[in-house]
Amino acid sequence: MSLPIPPRRQLTAMLAVLVVLALPGCSLVEELTNPQTAPVVTETPAPEPTPYPSQFTDDGTYQSHIKVDGLDFVYTLYPTKATPRTNEWYPRGNKFFSFTFQAYDLDRRLRDPFRTKRKVWLQDIEVTSETKTTNNVVEQPYYLMDEAKEITFDPQPVSNRRGMLVTSPKGAFEIRNQKIGTLDLATEGVDLTFRATVWIERRAGTKRYYRKVIRERVPISIFPSTLVTEVADIPLNAN
Repeated sequence: MSLPIPPRRQLTAMLAVLVVLALPGCSLVEELTNPQTAPVVTETPAPEPTPYPSQFTDDGTYQSHIKVDGLDFVYTLYPTKATPRTNEWYPRGNKFFSFTFQAYDLDRRLRDPFRTKRKVWLQDIEVTSETKTTNNVVEQPYYLMDEAKEITFDPQPVSNRRGMLVTSPKGAFEIRNQKIGTLDLATEGVDLTFRATVWIERRAGTKRYYRKVIRERVPISIFPSTLVTEVADIPLNAN
């Protein structure tokens, strides 16, 4: 049988409990079950930096708008389904991309009759390349030079002696599954330089033209690795 607590000792024990409960930022339960009350901070690892600055690599696509004499020339570059993950483009193995080229007459509204828009004919397309490396070894892994109407994806483009029509919405140049092959292991990036030779109508319906070359540079990151870039098994004509 336990002896009853004398009144003075009982009062002292109650006061001790009240003092603990009154301490700022503390609770008796927390002190007993979790003596370390400071929050545990976990750091989220930073994403792997792009070895060579590239909108194409970061966004998975690239589109440029080049304004010339009231016309908007648009290059669009994107990876194909064969190698869609641009953050896994390594020096070894094949890497595939497609691109398009089109012209928009900014002096007319989008839905204006096509006859009121200036025609632009794409004569030929040239694409050169140059690698960026850590060991100063420079390669040219991709090259294209041809008449646009002979290589565009459309087998029957609207064309004449000046080339193929690329004025939106009646014409566009498209080429698919272009290959960048195995590179030096020290490669950090590839610069693609596009040059399109076009004939621009001076005023809609006049059939008087002048020649221009529309240039654009597109950087692409190549991530350092001894892995081989994975290529999906898909038909060659698929994007």
